[in-house]
Amino acid sequence: MNKQNYEQVQKIYQQGIDTRNASFQKTALDFKSFDSKYLEACRLVAFDERKREVVGWAALLPVSAMESYCGVAELSLYVAEAARGCGVGKFLMEELVQASEKAGFWTLQSLIFPENEGSLALHHAFGFKTLCIHEKLGKMDGVFRDVTRLERRSSKF
Repeated sequence: MNKQNYEQVQKIYQQGIDTRNASFQKTALDFKSFDSKYLEACRLVAFDERKREVVGWAALLPVSAMESYCGVAELSLYVAEAARGCGVGKFLMEELVQASEKAGFWTLQSLIFPENEGSLALHHAFGFKTLCIHEKLGKMDGVFRDVTRLERRSSKF
């Protein structure tokens, strides 16, 4: 992922947000905000050569500024509306897990709305375990939403 393809990434990000089951955010971040929020390591895009466009993206966020947590990151993964159900999420997750381990990450975490069954299934397929359900963690449109916390520990560390 780079600044040149961020316009397509941002569009996919907004498509996910618009489902109301991917994020508490209401609008996708501009590149400057995205760049400061997400780690430089492991920013990935899935690119459809035939259509010559980005069809999904994945990136990592730090969970803490403490040095002892330098190998722990939260992941974000979004797939374009038109590409959902075509294996893009699986491809990105596989690449992200490999890239994260190569970059020294030993734990990946995700926060997912329980209603997002496709995302939960994808994470479980890659060895993520459900740690808990945070009940009424945040409000969306004035309604409290639960959030599932998942975690994957690498066997390489």
